Amino acid sequence: MKDVFGNETEPGTYDAPHEGVVKWFDPLKGFGFVVAESGGPDILLHVNVLRSFGQSSVADGARVKIRVQQTDRGAQAVEVLTIEPPDELPPAVVDFVGFDPEQLAAAEFEPARVKWFDKAKGFGFANVFGCAEDVFLHMDVLRQSGLCDLQPGEAVAMRVIVGDRGQLAAEVRAWEAVIDG
Repeated sequence: MKDVFGNETEPGTYDAPHEGVVKWFDPLKGFGFVVAESGGPDILLHVNVLRSFGQSSVADGARVKIRVQQTDRGAQAVEVLTIEPPDELPPAVVDFVGFDPEQLAAAEFEPARVKWFDKAKGFGFANVFGCAEDVFLHMDVLRQSGLCDLQPGEAVAMRVIVGDRGQLAAEVRAWEAVIDG
């Protein structure tokens, strides 16, 4: 069997960490594929590997660093080390006009739990721990944060701002990525 570099290897052995781009990921199917910068075949990315990182989804085009295992069925990610949002994002619908970008970046991440999120509608709500008011989550903010979907009850960290209509998530990350980072 050959690794993603074309070197002979035994099934079950791990390659060095790989950097690549998420080709596509479907949270309903529970998997997707990563294209390694070094070339070679696509690398399977299973939702369980993402969950171990603290996320249930990842945006297409997101940059990832993963550990890969060779199997009889091909290369599979066994650990996600980092996820960065896609470089090319569509223009945001969420209007942050009037908010100082430095102030947004300086806002602390707050622990929250997803109340519900409907990908088809493009929005949902979460609750910051210890606060009764809902925080609006928009699909564009998820994409800009490198996510493509959220599940009810999922733990996240959010930078929250107060707008004309109430609390709004300006950035969302996996909770584990924030406390480990």
